Amino acid sequence: MSAATTGSHRLRWGLTAVRMGPALMLLALVIVMSFLSPVFLSGRNLGNIGLESAVVALLALGQLMVIITAGIDLSVGSVIAFASIMGALWVRDVGLVEGWLVIPTMMLGGALAGAVSGTLFVKGKLPHPFLATLAMMMIARGAALLISEGRPITGMPEAVQQIGSQRVMGVPVAVLVVVFFAVLVHLLLTRITWGQWIYAVGANKEGAKRVGIPVDRVLISVYVMSGFFAGTAAIVVSGQTNSAYPTAGMLLELSSIAAVIIGGASFFGGRGSVFGAMVGALILGVIQNGLNLLNVNPSWQYVALGVVVILAVELDVVRQRLETRMKSAQAEEKSEKREAQT
Repeated sequence: MSAATTGSHRLRWGLTAVRMGPALMLLALVIVMSFLSPVFLSGRNLGNIGLESAVVALLALGQLMVIITAGIDLSVGSVIAFASIMGALWVRDVGLVEGWLVIPTMMLGGALAGAVSGTLFVKGKLPHPFLATLAMMMIARGAALLISEGRPITGMPEAVQQIGSQRVMGVPVAVLVVVFFAVLVHLLLTRITWGQWIYAVGANKEGAKRVGIPVDRVLISVYVMSGFFAGTAAIVVSGQTNSAYPTAGMLLELSSIAAVIIGGASFFGGRGSVFGAMVGALILGVIQNGLNLLNVNPSWQYVALGVVVILAVELDVVRQRLETRMKSAQAEEKSEKREAQT
C-alpha cells in the first residue's frame, strides 16, 4: 500500500471521528452525569431533559435552515413572546378557548414575523440578515410588551397545556411534537428540490442564481420557517406555564444558534443536518439538567455553554483542515494510480 493511500485512509478515519464529534460529546456528557447523579438516567429525569430541550430543539429546526443559507435569525426568542401573546388574546379578549384556533394563531403569528424579516433582508437589499432579524427582535418584543401592557396573560386552552406539560406513557407530548417536526424537516431538506436549493444557496449564492434557482424566494422561505418554528415553540412555552409572558424567550435565540453550531452546521452556509441540530439541543439540555441536579450555580450554565460552543467551532476548524488534506491525498492517490497504469 502506497504512502498516499495510507495517508488517505488515516485522514478518512480522522474525518469520520471529527464528524461524529457532537454525538460523542453528548455520549460523554451522559456518561459523566450518570456517575455524578444517581437519578440522571431515571425515566422521569430523561423525560425532564426532553421537555427542557424541546423549545430549543424547535427553534433549532428553523435556525438550521437559516444557517444553512449562511444567515442568522436573532428574532426567534422575541417571536416566542409575540406569538404567545397573540394566541392568548383569543382567550382574553375574544373568549375562545378552542386549541384548534389558538394553536394556528401562534404558528401563523411566528411565520408572519419571519416573513417580514426575510422580506426586509431580501427585498430591502440589506447587507446581512443580522440587521433585519435584529430589528424584528426589537419589534416583536416591543409589540408583545405593548399588547399585554407588560403583564402576563394567564389561562391557555387545554390543548396548549397538554402540549406543554402532559406526558404520554412517560414521554412529554412536547418531545413527540419535536420528533414529528424533526422528521418532517429532514425530509424537506433531503428529499425535495426546495431542500436541495437551500444547501445550494448556502454553498454558493451566485452560482445558485446562475443555474436558475430562485434565490430570493428560497431565502425568504427559510425565515418564514424559522418564524413558524418560533411560533410552535411558543405553544410549548405557554403550555408549560399556562400563560403568555411578554418576556418569554429571552436569550433563546442564542441557545438555538448554539445548538445548530454545536451540531456541526457552518456559519459559512451549505452544511448542517437535522440530526446534528437535535444533538446540539440535547447537549444543552443535558448540561442544564445535570448542573441543576448537582445544585451548581445557574450562572455556570452559561460558562459551560460557552465552552461547548468553542469546542464545536474548533471541531469545525479541524474538519475543514482534514477535508482539505483529504482532497489533496485523494488527488495524489489518483495520480499514483495513473502513473502505475502507464
